[in-house]
Amino acid sequence: MSVEFCGLGLAHPIINASGTFDALAALRVFGPGLAEDFPFSAYVSKTITLEPKAGNPPPRLWETAGGMINSIGLPNRGVDAYLAEELPRMNFSVRGAEGAAPVPVITNVMGPDAARIGALLERCEGAREISAIELNVSCPNVATGLDIGADPDELERVLRAVRGLSSKPLIVKLTPNTADVAACAKAAERGGADAVSLVNTIRAMAITPDLQGPWLGGRTGGLSGPAIRHAALAQVAAVCAEVSIPVVGMGGVQTGRHARELISVGATLVAVGTESFRDPAAGARIAAEI
Repeated sequence: MSVEFCGLGLAHPIINASGTFDALAALRVFGPGLAEDFPFSAYVSKTITLEPKAGNPPPRLWETAGGMINSIGLPNRGVDAYLAEELPRMNFSVRGAEGAAPVPVITNVMGPDAARIGALLERCEGAREISAIELNVSCPNVATGLDIGADPDELERVLRAVRGLSSKPLIVKLTPNTADVAACAKAAERGGADAVSLVNTIRAMAITPDLQGPWLGGRTGGLSGPAIRHAALAQVAAVCAEVSIPVVGMGGVQTGRHARELISVGATLVAVGTESFRDPAAGARIAAEI
């Protein structure tokens, strides 16, 4: 079950998708036993930005027949509070055949341009607790108005500009809302990414029951869960066929079978997201089912 990923030795191939499992909140609810037997082999933080963000106005969630739409809006206290107050508390371990192993922390960051992304990487560089960085490139570029990750040329340019600012493994979380996700993955590889992860949520909308307009406070949101599983599988397979760097596959994973499907098309790791809302121990269960 153990796997090596970007120089990290992991107890099994199941990690969490960013923003879908608040480990510190879970510790308050489930107690210290969670930290001693963590459900994931690596912990991916929620998205951290340079400055604090309040997130989108409510309502923020809409349940669909096969998943959910979220319009959370990346609320966080900013990188300084994350490094000083949250990161030092993320001491987790996962039990395996050879005993307990430490759980590496992968910090997810996002900025609207190369300058602010670079500043985030520089802030995280000195934090020994951070084992790798995941760069969320679904943020609209302030100059073009397009998602940085939706334009292969722009994505490669941004990565080349910031890659030298961090010695930590850099995972690029790709957006599915693009014409050619494999081309974007190849651009990330050329720009210096050590790995890519996909899929992020698919842009979606829900209408109020009285048909008066969008339900969500942010108007649109991201669709996740079983409804996107086969679309995710197709995109992961397309990317794995085009890049030589490791791939983290995700999207609608509920069972060990679903995880094995992503691994069968080339994914090195599998991330669990929406299923953790229904079953907080889903990561450990899915790893056991594999």
